[in-house]
Amino acid sequence: MGRSYTLLFILVTILVLVAAATAQGNRGSSRGGGGRRPRVGYYGNRCRNVESIVASVVRAHVRSNPANAPGILRMHFHDCFVRGCDGSVLLAGNTSERTAVPNRSLRGFEAIEEAKARLEVACPRTVSCADILTLAAREAVVLTGGQGWRVPLGRLDGRISQASDVILPGLFDPVDKQKRDFAAKTLNTIDLVTLVGGHTIGTAGCGLVRGRFFNFNGTGQPDPSINPRFVPLVQNRCPLTGDASARVDLDDGSVGRFDTSFLRNVRSSRVVLQSDLVLWRDPETRAIIERLLGLRRPSLRFGTEFGKSMVKMSLIDVKTGSDGEIRRVCSRIN
Repeated sequence: MGRSYTLLFILVTILVLVAAATAQGNRGSSRGGGGRRPRVGYYGNRCRNVESIVASVVRAHVRSNPANAPGILRMHFHDCFVRGCDGSVLLAGNTSERTAVPNRSLRGFEAIEEAKARLEVACPRTVSCADILTLAAREAVVLTGGQGWRVPLGRLDGRISQASDVILPGLFDPVDKQKRDFAAKTLNTIDLVTLVGGHTIGTAGCGLVRGRFFNFNGTGQPDPSINPRFVPLVQNRCPLTGDASARVDLDDGSVGRFDTSFLRNVRSSRVVLQSDLVLWRDPETRAIIERLLGLRRPSLRFGTEFGKSMVKMSLIDVKTGSDGEIRRVCSRIN
């Protein structure tokens, strides 16, 4: 009899522990993470219209200000390269990531906040700000003529956002440094070239680029590697004594269209950023540009490759389970 009671006690104890573990797992799932990796269709019936709501809001904001398209795309990149794709760039605060120098010119925060507000009405405490930003980046590409892709969802929002953590690939980085930075984020050289191809939309501040067009490395002359026919165009748009905050197109002649024009301009040395120009001088990155332009076999389709690289980037250090939360408002933690 005593042995039977002992076995019964052990059995009941096991059942209680299993029930407790299951309950904990269910609570984790209700927070949106559940410890699982993001996947396509993650929200299912819990928020069936998540993608259409985000698309509608982003469309309206890009229509009212076209600069929001490259702004949102750039914001997603800056978010993923600092502490992973966790929406930490969206958090406000005196020392948050938003205050770091590279992030002060980001645009599109209002679009993300509006999408979040609408989703909180449609499906409260369900969709993370990190997922909203990831979806919004795709919509920015589609709205400027680019190819769409299926977006894995299920990220949680991070709770930490510090300006001191913002260390991004630089505008003057040589190719080897760019390769190392991307490799550290599990991105290969094809991803590097393809994602840099996102510069087909957007602008840069004159204060950041005009040195190369007037006084490269203290020589008093333009960078000799720049196409000489391109130099006076940028000098006119960014006079040496002009407004440093004025903007110049990253993709001369096709700034508002998501296409391969930027890569053709890299090939022709008609780009304003030094980190872009050097991609043509490195044999490995040059070959990838040629493949994306259909000049070398096997060729690569830029739109398809961009989508693949964006998915890879969007999975960098994502927060799931107890590592994050679903914010009620994107600019502050709960």
